Amino acid sequence: MARAYSLDLRERVVAQVARGMTRQAVAGLNGIVSSTVTKGCGRQKQSGTTAAKQMGGHRPRKLAEERDWLLARLKEKPGST
Repeated sequence: MARAYSLDLRERVVAQVARGMTRQAVAGLNGIVSSTVTKGCGRQKQSGTTAAKQMGGHRPRKLAEERDWLLARLKEKPGST
């Protein structure tokens, strides 16, 4: 999975746009795509920070469907693990 850009880069990009540079120029100067600049500026305006959102998500448990069966088996034979 790709890593998020550093907070330093994100803050620098937003500051350059705030000083009047175009988003295309900022993207070219920093070696990133303009959509990243746009998203960073939007995040700054909306939440007050340029920090990246959390990556990844909830991973369901593999044995969730068998939970009741497993607990019943363990109750029958406590040392069977």
